[in-house]
Amino acid sequence: MKIGFSTLALFMRSFEEFLDRATEDGFNLIEILCEGPYWPRNMLNPGEGLEIFSSYDIDVFLHTPTIDLNPASLNPGIRKETLRQLNETLDLAVKIGAKAITTHPGLIHRLEDRVRNMAKYYSIETLTEANKYAEDVGIIFSVENMPNRYAYFCNTAQEHAYFLDKCNCHGTIDLGHANTTGDPVSFLKLENIYYYHLSDNNGDKDQHLALGQGTLDLKLIDAVDRGIIELNNYDDVLKSRDVLIDLSQ
Repeated sequence: MKIGFSTLALFMRSFEEFLDRATEDGFNLIEILCEGPYWPRNMLNPGEGLEIFSSYDIDVFLHTPTIDLNPASLNPGIRKETLRQLNETLDLAVKIGAKAITTHPGLIHRLEDRVRNMAKYYSIETLTEANKYAEDVGIIFSVENMPNRYAYFCNTAQEHAYFLDKCNCHGTIDLGHANTTGDPVSFLKLENIYYYHLSDNNGDKDQHLALGQGTLDLKLIDAVDRGIIELNNYDDVLKSRDVLIDLSQ
């Protein structure tokens, strides 16, 4: 298994520090969280400093901006801006040689079936358009499953599979999110999964605990080929890395 970490754990640090830490601590992968100073539009213009990625033997993934964006929004202006930023993340991926980008499938703010059904249609429409652009530029476009909350899409393996099929895209399995559903095994049966997010929790909330500190069955990680440790604290990233190394022995 190739192991990496999300830059959430080192937020506000430089690309050079991300890559140096990954190299020094034995990681093969890294996922850059494209929020705040790493906003793709900002990175693309003027695009200075991006050549650093070619100096490291690390596979790079990008997590698209999701704060205040929503591919499922009932507001067409929000959907349009979300699609624009998805495409800009794909442009950034091309520029730095990233392999794939991951995004969220969106959510609703009014908890009614009729609203959810309409928003699901809009989300699939938006994500399908983004995937078409991803195919044009040669980047893997991957939609992530979400925690077990009615407001979120892809909160079950069945709905996640439906999205991947309709959007004709890849999937990212977040095992922490899957653990909140009570049936994480069902997500491991899905096809066209490109990589995984790894964290632990109590089975109810998405707590982003280090691996082994919650109720996630660590045996499930045997099925993982590419795993991104997604935690808030880099010390916990290293603890989780050590758990993964022990599991592989």
